[in-house]
Amino acid sequence: MLDLITPNPKKRYFMFQVLILLMALVAVNFGSFAYSSSNQLGTVEFPTSSSGSAQKHFIRGVAALHSFWYTEALSAFEQSTIADPDFSMGYWGLAMAHNHPLWEDQDKESASEALSKIKDLSKLTQREQGYIHAVRLLYGDGEKHTRDKAYSKAMENIYHNYPDDLEAACFYSLSKLGVARNLVNKLRLQVEAGAIALEVFQKNPDHPCAAHYAIHAFDHPDLARLALPSAKRYAKIAPASHHAQHMSAHIFVQLGMWPDAVTSNKNGWRTSVDWVEQKNLPRSERDYHSLQWLHYAYLQQGLLEKAASIFDIQQKDMLEGIQSQSNLRAGKYYYRMLAARVIETEQWESADPFSLPDGWKPKSFSLAGYNFARGFAAAMNGKIEEAKKYLSEIQAIRKKGLRENYFKRIEYLQVWELEIQTAIKLFEKDYKAAIELAKQAVLLEEKLPAPSGPPRILKPSYELLGEVYLKAGKPIQAYEKFSISLLRHPNRIRSLVGAARAADAKGDREIAMESYQQVFSQFKNANSELPELNEVRKFLRGK
Repeated sequence: MLDLITPNPKKRYFMFQVLILLMALVAVNFGSFAYSSSNQLGTVEFPTSSSGSAQKHFIRGVAALHSFWYTEALSAFEQSTIADPDFSMGYWGLAMAHNHPLWEDQDKESASEALSKIKDLSKLTQREQGYIHAVRLLYGDGEKHTRDKAYSKAMENIYHNYPDDLEAACFYSLSKLGVARNLVNKLRLQVEAGAIALEVFQKNPDHPCAAHYAIHAFDHPDLARLALPSAKRYAKIAPASHHAQHMSAHIFVQLGMWPDAVTSNKNGWRTSVDWVEQKNLPRSERDYHSLQWLHYAYLQQGLLEKAASIFDIQQKDMLEGIQSQSNLRAGKYYYRMLAARVIETEQWESADPFSLPDGWKPKSFSLAGYNFARGFAAAMNGKIEEAKKYLSEIQAIRKKGLRENYFKRIEYLQVWELEIQTAIKLFEKDYKAAIELAKQAVLLEEKLPAPSGPPRILKPSYELLGEVYLKAGKPIQAYEKFSISLLRHPNRIRSLVGAARAADAKGDREIAMESYQQVFSQFKNANSELPELNEVRKFLRGK
């Protein structure tokens, strides 16, 4: 899977062909359509056998569903069935809102309860009956993956039988993404899903699914540019949805467009805060996912003070959640933001004050991530015994086992262990051992899903290997690894700096100049005393 973004000529030629074909599809006049949406969630047309108030609530529910705003979707579908207790498609909507295909979450019991209220299909159109048949397959017998494939096949039939039904196209596209989620070789399904979403985009550029599902389909280093028109439009399609405000950042981060990523995530966070206040919801419903991505985007631009203020918000909410015994999701992102804080700045000592907060009971994966952040920082700071302590705690979590899914796999823990060991060997100046350990980390990372957003590995392994080679006096190999890292994480500041240093060390001042100028441009609004900026100035003076 991840070998798609390694320099394999045949695979990259294939990807080039895919890009050319899809760019032709993307190259429609997206900019020629005026934006208009009365419900703040986009324009959806989904005729049913009901009408009036029930249909109005139903349409809002479908629109919310397409932006993964499941709480709002459930509320709207419930209102549709209150307005018309015999509204079969309202119960279909309730069932659909209990399925979160890209989050690996499904409430089969609640969905089955909703479907049990559908009593009479005779008054429904053949099309409506097709939708209900499909959702019953989704929640039928068998393993989830088998049910997902059966549902996708049923949606394919509706898609082909009703070519003018954009909803069929939308749900078919999403079903492909759901089936592809845990496949090793999923490129074809992703591209097919994205192409269907772009079909909808051509026909209705205000449809929330069109931009949204294209972004998900092409959220990959080799495909991201195909979704750039979608990313630039989605927030305008569904301004009420904090997920829609954030989602464009998936493409902006893939392309290293840091100011755009900041704007998307600021809007995602603010929209969620406003929604929580308006609905008088618990603070835990605020979008800490956007907050974490905002923190990372600030760091990539050297905006350390702004990043620190974002980390303070997260930490404050987390600590308040612990004290009030509420299940604040802020804790879910604590370790990732802590890791970014120290890894992106290389201020290793800054991890010292952040011991495990009293009362915080993270799940195994989050705890392992926290142990990595502290352990790697300790090793890089020469605190070897402390690093070994955190390393052993990660090993204990791995050996005990954890519930694996798309986001949480045993390979992450194995990479983190290897990277702490690499850092220890670096401190000991055992470069041969450090290189071998970092190579093992690279091989494991390639088994994991392609990069998306702030690195889940926390310290990208190709980047670390490049740094090891550079310290070992092998700048040619170092530059190669930094270049691969930048294919996977465009404009990532630590890889840019590493590439500049390696190019300079191997005597290629032209390439070094290009990389240092990129660093300078990316840090144009940063504190002028940042070490990286001083390094750029020194290089330029040397020229």
